[in-house]
Amino acid sequence: MKRWAILVVALYCLILAALTVPVMLLALPKVKLEDAANVYATWPYWTWLLVMVLGQAALLAVPVRFASRRPVTRGSLLPTVLASGLMMGGLAAGAIYALYEFAWGVDIQEPDGWYVLGVMALTWCLWSLIFYRLCRKEDAPGIVSRQTRTLLKGSILELLIAVPTHIAVRNRDYCCAGFLTFVGLAAGMSVMLFSFGPAVFFLFVARWRRLHPAAAQAGGS
Repeated sequence: MKRWAILVVALYCLILAALTVPVMLLALPKVKLEDAANVYATWPYWTWLLVMVLGQAALLAVPVRFASRRPVTRGSLLPTVLASGLMMGGLAAGAIYALYEFAWGVDIQEPDGWYVLGVMALTWCLWSLIFYRLCRKEDAPGIVSRQTRTLLKGSILELLIAVPTHIAVRNRDYCCAGFLTFVGLAAGMSVMLFSFGPAVFFLFVARWRRLHPAAAQAGGS
């Protein structure tokens, strides 16, 4: 089952990497192709991609244990809970960035940037606590399902903020059509794709069990 999880994580990484330049060109029309491609040479981009990939791997930890019919303990739930909480914090930060640029029309200043990071940290802690408390009431598949549904709803809500603000900012006389609202778009789309990981994994597992019924039965015995 680990191989299926690795495949899902790899697909997620490839999708994010492949969509980076097209999304930049669509959202930032004044950015040229060669300038957009230069993002692959920057360390913040790879740091963001690494965080998203590690978060996806943590979110899949519980489904892998469940599909492999191994016990799921509170300790094994902790990485999944923290990863989900972090994604909710990222959505909060993305929404604040978008609203900040819409309201003030300038790049975020250093003191304000620390406020945004503080809100992100508080949101991370709050949602991690909420997800952890839910662990007492539901089984492992129910926990992951609840987390992914919440992340999907949160990403849609965040995009409902980021998309209109980005459209409004694009009509201003900017050199790059609104970078902070673009960050909000990137956060919403990344988490939306992130929330589909466990569902894709379970589809792969179900397909494998149909193709290898003897091996699946032996693994469950």
